[in-house]
Amino acid sequence: MAGTTATEREGTSRRGGTLYRGDLGMWSWVAHRITGVLTFFFLFAHVLDTALVRVSPDAYDKVIETYKNPVVNLFEVGLVGAVLYHALNGIRVMLVDFWSKGTQYQRPMLWAILGIWVAVMIPGTYFMMVRTVTDLLGGGH
Repeated sequence: MAGTTATEREGTSRRGGTLYRGDLGMWSWVAHRITGVLTFFFLFAHVLDTALVRVSPDAYDKVIETYKNPVVNLFEVGLVGAVLYHALNGIRVMLVDFWSKGTQYQRPMLWAILGIWVAVMIPGTYFMMVRTVTDLLGGGH
């Protein structure tokens, strides 16, 4: 880029493209924000549906019955994945902020939390979905 003006360089990234596509750190930041918002909305909905028990126990029972749906079970797996990623990445962010070598090791720590996330989510998904799959295939009660 020697001999080019700032105007000519504007909009380019270090990868030579004209759009900033981000790197792993940017995507971990985006995922952290999204999982935080999803968790917040789940907690908000949970407070509302739990509050129904005082207003109308019958309405509460109907809402809880709708949660026994296979689609809701998939959402529950997604919720666990979101909360787990958000928690693990939050620990990584704290280490980057408060550990003197945190910035030096932020990428390996990200790969480590992703590995832990996968290692926990594989058996977790199995145990969360086994009853739903069994019920769908006719093997349930």
